Formats: sequence, C-alpha cells, structure tokens
Amino acid sequence: MMKKSISASKASLVLFLCQMISALDVPLDSKLLEELSQPPTITQQSPKDYIVDPRENIVIQCEAKGKPPPSFSWTRNGTHFDIDKDAQVTMKPNSGTLVINIMNGGKAEAYEGVYQCTARNERGAAISNNIVIRPSRSPLWTKEKLEPNQVREGDSLVLHCRPPVGLPPPIIFWMDNAFQRLPQSERVSQGLNGDLYFSNVQPEDTREDYICYARFNHTQTIQQKQPISVKVFSTKPVTERQPILLTPTGSTSTKVELRGNVLLLECIAAGLPTPVIRWIKEGGELPANRTFFENFKKTLKIIDVSEADSGNYKCIARNILGSAHHVISVTVKAAPYWITAPRNLVLSPGEDGTLICRANGNPKPNISWLANGVPIAIAPEDPSRKVDGDTIIFSHVQERSSAVYQCNASNEYGYLLANAFVNVLAEPPRILTPANKLYQVIADSPALLDCAYFGSPKPEIEWFKGVKGSILRGDEYVFHDNGTLEIPVAQKDSTGTYTCVARNELGKIQNEVRLEVKDPTMIIKQPEYKVIQRYGQVSFECIIKHDFTLLPTVIWLKDNDELPDDERFLVGKDNLTIMNVTDKDDGTYTCIVNTTLDSVSASAVLTVVAAPPTPAIIYARPNPPFDLELTGQLERSVELSWIPGDENNSPITNFVIEYEDGLHEPGVWHYQTEVPGTQTTVQLKLSPYVNYSFRVIAVNEIGRSQPSEPSEQYLTKSANPDENPSNVQGIGSEPDNLVITWESLKGFQSNGPGLQYKVSWRQKDVDDEWTSVIVANVSKYIVSGTPTFVPYEIKVQALNDLGYAPEPSEVIGHSGEDLPMVAPGNVQVHVINSTLAKVHWDPVPLKTVRGHLQGYKVYYWKVQSLSRRSRRHVEKKILTFRGNKTFGMLPGLEPYSSYKLNVRVVNGKGEGPASPDKVFKTPEGVPSSPSFLKITNPTLDSLTLEWGSPTHPNGVLTSYILKFQPINNTHELGPLVEIRIPANESSLILKNLNYSTRYKFYFNAQTSVGSGSQITEEAVTIMDEAGILRPAVGAGKVQPLYPRIRNVTTAAAETYANISWEYEGPDHANFYVEYGVAGSKEDWKKEIVNGSRSFFVLKGLTPGTAYKVRVGAEGLSGFRSSEDVFETGPAMASRQVDIATQGWFIGLMCAVALLILILLIVCFIRRNKGGKYPVKEKEDAHADPEIQPMKEDDGTFGEYRSLESDAEDHKPLKKGSRTPSDRTVKKEDSDDSLVDYGEGVNGQFNEDGSFIGQYSGKKEKEPAEGNESSEAPSPVNAMNSFV
Repeated sequence: MMKKSISASKASLVLFLCQMISALDVPLDSKLLEELSQPPTITQQSPKDYIVDPRENIVIQCEAKGKPPPSFSWTRNGTHFDIDKDAQVTMKPNSGTLVINIMNGGKAEAYEGVYQCTARNERGAAISNNIVIRPSRSPLWTKEKLEPNQVREGDSLVLHCRPPVGLPPPIIFWMDNAFQRLPQSERVSQGLNGDLYFSNVQPEDTREDYICYARFNHTQTIQQKQPISVKVFSTKPVTERQPILLTPTGSTSTKVELRGNVLLLECIAAGLPTPVIRWIKEGGELPANRTFFENFKKTLKIIDVSEADSGNYKCIARNILGSAHHVISVTVKAAPYWITAPRNLVLSPGEDGTLICRANGNPKPNISWLANGVPIAIAPEDPSRKVDGDTIIFSHVQERSSAVYQCNASNEYGYLLANAFVNVLAEPPRILTPANKLYQVIADSPALLDCAYFGSPKPEIEWFKGVKGSILRGDEYVFHDNGTLEIPVAQKDSTGTYTCVARNELGKIQNEVRLEVKDPTMIIKQPEYKVIQRYGQVSFECIIKHDFTLLPTVIWLKDNDELPDDERFLVGKDNLTIMNVTDKDDGTYTCIVNTTLDSVSASAVLTVVAAPPTPAIIYARPNPPFDLELTGQLERSVELSWIPGDENNSPITNFVIEYEDGLHEPGVWHYQTEVPGTQTTVQLKLSPYVNYSFRVIAVNEIGRSQPSEPSEQYLTKSANPDENPSNVQGIGSEPDNLVITWESLKGFQSNGPGLQYKVSWRQKDVDDEWTSVIVANVSKYIVSGTPTFVPYEIKVQALNDLGYAPEPSEVIGHSGEDLPMVAPGNVQVHVINSTLAKVHWDPVPLKTVRGHLQGYKVYYWKVQSLSRRSRRHVEKKILTFRGNKTFGMLPGLEPYSSYKLNVRVVNGKGEGPASPDKVFKTPEGVPSSPSFLKITNPTLDSLTLEWGSPTHPNGVLTSYILKFQPINNTHELGPLVEIRIPANESSLILKNLNYSTRYKFYFNAQTSVGSGSQITEEAVTIMDEAGILRPAVGAGKVQPLYPRIRNVTTAAAETYANISWEYEGPDHANFYVEYGVAGSKEDWKKEIVNGSRSFFVLKGLTPGTAYKVRVGAEGLSGFRSSEDVFETGPAMASRQVDIATQGWFIGLMCAVALLILILLIVCFIRRNKGGKYPVKEKEDAHADPEIQPMKEDDGTFGEYRSLESDAEDHKPLKKGSRTPSDRTVKKEDSDDSLVDYGEGVNGQFNEDGSFIGQYSGKKEKEPAEGNESSEAPSPVNAMNSFV
C-alpha cells in the first residue's frame, strides 16, 4: 500500500490512527478529523499513589479528548463526588482536572481517599486509574531519655535511630553537634534501617554528640534526635574477636521483592579485626551489569530484578580469627505487566474485530472487562460482542456498538487498567483532493494524479478519462490503493481531464483533475570547445527549444560556480561573450536551462594560450589518433595499436585509452588505462561477457584531443563472477528485523548472463546453521522476526548462469535497535556557581541500551525565578554528551533560580525513559543594570531621576548606588558624589546643584553578592533666569521705537536645549520659539513661551542632530529674531563656575589642612606617654576563637552565628560560655550549624529540640525578604545537599 508522508505538525491532530488495528484508514485531513466522531480517550491523569504536600493546593489531573468533547465526573471512595457542594473544590474549564483549595482554609486530611475520573460522550465513557490521595506527614520524634553508652574498647555497638514514621519514609543520616557528617568506614557504617553500627569501638569514638537526623522531603522538614553519648574505656590487652553478624540475626532469613525494583540485601558484622564482607549466590552467579556493592560491600544492590534473580544469597563475614555467614532466601514476585495491551479499534458497519488484553505477573493476574466503566457482566447487552477470557470478539458490528472498554489486570501486588474504544463509523465517500487540480509533467515522464478519499465502508475507486469516457484499465495505468492514478510514461495525447469516482453503499462522489503534458526542453546548439589566444574575444552559443507555455531561464556557470563579476563577461539571449580574454578565464563554461518542470545543461571548455610571437607559432591540442586495430584476441586480453595524429607544435605526453561496453552500457565510455606518448600499442586486460570497443585520446600541454573513431567490437566469453558485492552491511530498520544491503556488481562485472546474489546469515555466537536465499535485481534483503539488537554473521555471494563467485568474506551486522529500557540512576547535581552546575549520573547497563550507545541527553529547564516567585513558560534545553560519559556541565544558568533536570540514554533508535526530575537551585548573583534611567524636570538647581528595576535581579535587591559628578567647560570631570538609595525606591530629586551645569550620572543595583553593571546618563540644569532678564521699566534706559530680539543663545544636551534671548521693545510681549532640522524643507515647529520670560527649554530632540531656531513675539507681524543653529549631543556649559578657582574655597581647604596637622601632633604626644597593659597583651595572645573568622580550609563558613547567640548579642558573656581552644563543643553551646551543606532559608527548633526547617526554598508564606541581609545564617542553610 502506498503510504502518505506524515508531517510532524499534523501528527497531533491524529485522534486514533496510532493505535488502530483495522483495515479502515483515516487520512490525516484536519477538516475530516474535526467532523468524525470519536469515543473519549484519557490523555493525562495523576499517579495511582499520589502523596501531596498538605500545605499546597491539591491538583488531581484528568484530561481526555473525544468528538464531541467529553464531559467529566468523579467518584470518591467508590461513590459519586459532587464537587458543586464543596466550596473548596473546583474543576478546570474544558477539563476534568480537580483543584482542591488548601491554601485558603482547606484541610488536606479531609480529602484523603480514592478518586476516579470518568470522561463521557455519546460514543462511550473512559475511566482513569484509582488515584489514592494521601497527604505527606512528618511527625515529631518521641521524647526519650537517652543513657550514656559506656563501651569497652574492641566491643561492638549499635546506636539506634528509630525515626518517627512518616509518609513517605524519611531519609536518615548521622552528624555531630557541629553539623559535620560522621565519617563512615568498614568499621563504622549506617544500616538500611538508619541505625549506626560499630563493628568494634576505638578510643577515638568517644564523643557526646552522635545525632540522628530524619529528612522528610515532601514537607521539606528535618527532625533531630537527642544527642547520644558514647564513652570508650580501654583495657589492656584488647581481646580480638571472630566475626558475628549484628544484622540480620540468625542463620537464615527471607526477602520478597517485586519485579523491576531494586533488591537491597544487607549484612553488618562485629569483630576485631574488622571483618570483610563477601557475597555469593548459591547455585549461580550474581547478575552481571546489574549488581552493585554499597556501604563498604555490606549492602548488595541488584537493579531491575526479575524472577530469574530469585534464590539464596549468602553473605560471609571473615577476619583472621574465623568467619560467620547468613543466607537470605529471595523471592521475586511481580505486579501485573502488559504482554498485549488492548488497542483502539475502528470498524465499518458489518465488519469484525477483536480486543485482546494479555498481562503477566506473579501470581498470575486476573483479567476482568468493563464497558463504559461498568463491569461487562452488568453492562447493556450487545449482540455483536462476545467475551472469551482475555479477548472480546466483535462480529458484524453496527454503529450502536461504539463504546469504550476497560481491561483490568490485577493481583495482590497491583493492577493495570487500560481503555480501548471500538468506534463504528458509517460515512459516505468523500474526496479530499481539490477539484480541478492541475498537474503538469514533461513528456515521457511519469504522471501521478491524486484522488485522496475517505468513507466507511471503504469506497471503491474508479478512474475515467473525460467526463463521459470509459473506465481506465490496462498495463499503461497503475492504480494505487490510496486512490492515486499513475501513468508511467505520459505522452502528449495523455493531456486531458480525468475523473475519479468513489462509491460505497452509502453514496457516490466524483472529482475532476486536469493533466497537461509538455514538450521537453532541449539545447539544439550547444557551446563548443574553444582555444583562444590571450587578450582575444570568444563566444559560446546556447540555443534552446522549449514548450511555448513554459518560460525558460538561462544561467551560465564557470567551473560550476557563478560567472565572475566582471564587465568583460557579456550574457546575451543565446550566447556568452568574453572580451579581452586572460589566463584566469581558462575553464569549463556551462549553460543551464531551467523551467518549472525540467532542466537541461551543456558544457564546453575554454583554453587560453599565449599570443604567438611574430611570426606566430600556433600551439594547439593534438589531432585525434586514427587507424585503431585489435590483434591477439584472447579470453582475458587483447592488443590495441593506433597511429598518432598531428602534435600541433606541442609534443604528445601520453595517450588515454577508453572502452565502451556495448552489451551492458552502450554509448557510455569508461577509462581503461593510459600510456606514454612514445607508445602506440598496449596490451589490455579484459573481463568476461563484455562487448568491447576502444578509442584513444592524445594529450599534450595544451589539452586533450578529440577521441579517435571507435575500434571494431570484441565480445569476450562468459565466466563465473570474479568478485562479490562490496560494502555489505547489516543494519536493522525495526527492532525485529535485519536489513542486509550491498553494492551491486556493474554489468561488466557479472562475467555472464543471469546475475544473482546468494544472501546468507546466522546469529553470531549461537550454534546455528546458515540461512540463505537467492535474489536478483536488488541490492537489499530484509530478514524478519529477529531478536532485538543481536549480532549476525552476513555474507553475500554473486553467481550467474555459469556458477558462483569465490567464497565471500563474512561481515558482522546487527538486527534492529529498540528504545533503551532503563533511565540513568543516581542523578546528582553539584552547583558550581550562580550560572554553572555539574550533573553526575550512573551509566545504564549496556544490556538495557538495546542498541549502539550514542551518549546521554540532559534535559533541563528553569522552573521559576526565586526573586520574582512567578512561573513562566517552560523552555527545555538539551545537552548531549557523546559516548559513555557519566557527567557533564550545564552552562548559562540564571542566578537565583529553581531548575529541574532529567537524564536519558540515547541509542540509534532514540531516547530511553527519563530519570526522575532532579530539582536544584542556583545561588544569588549580581543583578543586571537597571532597565532604564530617565532624568526629567530640570530646574535651576535640581534634577529628577527616575529608574526601572533590573530586568534580571538575580537575587534580592538590597539597594541602588547613584554616583554623579559635574563636567566643566573643558569636559573635565569634577568630584564624584555617591548616594545609596533603598531598593524599594524608583525616583529621586537631586537638589542643591549648580545652575546651567552638565552632570554625568552612574547608576547600578546591588544584591548581597555585589554590585551589578551600571547605566550612565548625562543631564544639564537650566540657565539662571535672573542673569538675562530685561531691565525694569524706568531704570533710566530709553525704550526703542521698534522692538528687537537679539543675542539668541543655546545650550544643548542629548534630547533638549536651553534657548535664551534679549528683548527690547514694548512691555508684556508674548514670545514663541520656532525650530526645525537644519537644512530641512519641513515647516517650522512652533512652541508658545508662558508669560514674558526670555528663556525656554526645547524637549524631545533627537541626539546628534543639527537644529535651526528663531524667536518671535505674538501680535507683531513679521517680527522675529535671526536664526541660530545648534547641535544636540555633548554641549559646552554656558555659565559653569569652576569651584577650584574660587578664593573662599582655597581658604577653607587651607584651614582644614591646618586643623588635621594639629590633631596629628596631639595624638603623637599622648601615645608616647602611654603603654600597653598586661591584660591587653594576654588578650592578643589568646584571642577568643568565637570571634576569629573561620578559615576556608576547615570546611566551615566564615561568619556563622548560632541561634542562641542572636538573642545574646547585647548581653554580657556568661561565665564559661567561651568555646575552648581545642574546638570541642560544650552542651550549653548552640553549635547546631549545618555548615558546608547548602543554601540559606528559614528554620527553627521545636521545644523538644528537634529541628524543622524549609530546605529547598520552594515556598515562602511569610514575607521575610526584607530582613534577609541582616540576619545570621540559619542552620537550615546546610540541609539542601543532604543525601
């Protein structure tokens, strides 16, 4: 069947094709898919066991598709759940997803239960899994009185953790009072139950701060057990002891694990010297590639266990005094897993079909069926349906048979639920190809006329030529199953109208298309080989003939590239002319003719030779050889002789011999050999079963001659093939096949008639016989039913009617790859800095790759910015690490953000499953520059600054830094002033500035990490108004008879300019300012001056632009000033006052210098009279370690404070409260810091001493940002990286 290409953009529109197992095919036509009915299909749902955060809203997902769109309903604990009666519960529009509002008063515990979603439309009902909702729990540690442990040196010891039971279970780890992890070894280690085991105690184990911590991930809390004291007392000599097992106890135990899970077996032994643990499997080997040893080989870990891993596993603990062992009997059970899940079924009325549901498990699962969510035994009867165990058989279905069936496979360890619909469609024929579609082809080429159709039952297709023509039949037509009509060799008389008719029992429809067959494009006068002297002129012709309805385009190339951009090359309608030819014009010139339907080309060589001296000697290519003769004919050789042509003043350097195979490739000439120019005979080696003709070409320094006339023909006898096909490969295209390909022998290599190939294969490393098949006229053979990705030995041997070629060599190929089965495990992320992280993972077992390992892909994406607390569209990024790498760097991260990532293994088939999403966070960084800085409202002595917060704060902003300085007349910078502005401000009015002075501003934001990049701006205060006002009336100056405006001056900045002028004339004149771009013919722009001021500020100007300006007075016709021209940009300050030249300033500076000198003299005298006290010297010699900055090399933070010390900041120190110089920690000290383990978040201690804190920064319900920079680091800072 001809398959249509499926584009990725349309794939999402396919409602049910991907799982259809019927002969009925639905074309990927968007309009058609919108019209067809479809039962509901569940597309998204929450996990079966759904543990929720009791502090967040509960979202239970249920999405479905169908036509018409389905409606949704829910059950809770098996009964209808009426969401309209619960104000805390809402359902998303056009969706079945429930949102339970916990953050506004709801209690998560009240909504515990089993939920199930039903999606229903007129065609049936689909149901979700049973979704069990349970809020996570992190109970407090029960209070207990812990007695000190006094142990003799060499004895064993177990410190019990006994964490509170939470949901899910907590992660356990042990630390000391300084929040440092307790070192573990073969002697001291933590068991799977969280207890701390000592195979034998040593004096260095004495300490009072063995503390067990329990981390509850879902609630983001950490609980702390009371410290446990251990004191080791020594006895001499220390008695050595043979091993005994601390856990498990006894000689045997049992363990049940589920298929696909990780099997963990543990043995911890006591003894002195410390015992060494070894693991064996009785009666078998530990599984390769899936077995790992952890906790100093005390834990045996087997991943992806199967039934074959059941058996007895023995751990042996041994030291020099003896050994002890324990046998663990492991039984692997299995929750149900699919063998064949039911698939959607699309049928026409009257057709038959089956739904198959097959699952396996241990014990064997029970199969039950439901119809539209109701057990099939009590569902409405359907005469077309018959249930036979794990199969439903449908016979002669009708439209009313449409429904959604559910298969439930369950045993004591779990269940599987699958929905599969039966959709019975009765549709009259439809033709999807547009009417009157025009097809154009070139004569003697194939023509394909489409007739895409759909109908149910499947319509029959017939083709007619013309509206009333007879039905098309015969070998000259090919009818494809998808309705396409193929005319293999279209001729001119094939032109016309073709009618496609589609009919089934529900109706008939037809469509017409048109076919036009065009004449081929030909070059009737091709360019010819030219030899031209340097500086001459040459022309190549290219005359074409084409179909008059097609518009040809002619392109000329030189050496398969565009013509040089040189006016010497003249392209005419039918020719190419090159003027004043030079040596670089030597080459091959090609004429290419293109139409919308075909393309033809022809080439010719241009040889440029030197201009001849006087008298000219003509150098040219040699004339072709002639009089070719064959002698000494044998089966595999012949002798060829010839007479050379004229050398044309350039000696012949060599002869090239070519041959033609008139039997297999007539008209095609191949290179045979070449001989020196002094030789005129050659012995030629021949192949069997070839009809040879030979020709000779002479070569000199100018070029090659035309070929000689062909020799007589010589047909060699047939023989067995001499060689086998090359490039034999075996690569599977599907997981269950092996595609064997090879390069076929050429005609003359066949050595005889009846060329065929014997293809043989067998599985490598398996005692199996060769399987062979003989094929002809192909270069590929597909072996079906192979195992996935196994090696095969392959060979391909040529044979003809006379026999076989020599035995071929074997090559190794592989059957088809399948997607990898296992996701990489133990994914860990190490955040290096605010923009870079390193990710590690464990490699997957090679057996689970099921193909050639190409590498690993890391998908990572930003979840949210921790500074904005707002989510955004998730844009996933992908990094590919080639080969079997187990780590990689993630660059370009955004600071102070939360990220997720997962890792997938990649083979030639594609990607495997993703590892569980790993959450990590980047620390704060410096912010970007403020988004803008505007300076407005200039006055005589002030400017208003407005700014926008940084686009990327990269943390919590602490403040803004503004620096500014004046610029004097010579563009020199004055003193720099710095102002710190609170982070919540967005504007500032700067006062007490100098008038008419340019200032430069530098502005940047700060976080706790440091300052970000700065933004700069310049601005000018306006001119002093008092200095240019006109004289008062009656001041003794005679008023002029006619008004006058003079001395127009400007002071320009980047976007505005100060305009001032002097006025003489009548009082109360109203002025206006006109301006425009200098040199422009545009009309003047006019601005009215308020009152009778003699200055004005033009705003909104373009930087770096020359403007013209003039001033006028209202009411005085034609009364204007002369024009002035200015340019925006850096301007000269018009009345800048240099403070450094003012006398009062110089005097003030001298007084300050004198005062400083006097103070220095007084201090020097007082110091010589004093001395150090002994107490001071002692304090310097024995500095309090609490107030010394911690060093980086001891693994702690430099400025850590305990919680208690915060409350004691302003109280005198209590007696004995100092930390001893040996750095031991006293019980009353608060050293509960988690140094070295994470990022700062809020945390607290409960009354019972247990620790609770948020360690991931996921939520912030209390507004604490304002105090973060001033508070001491919280102990919770360390917990983010635990376990």
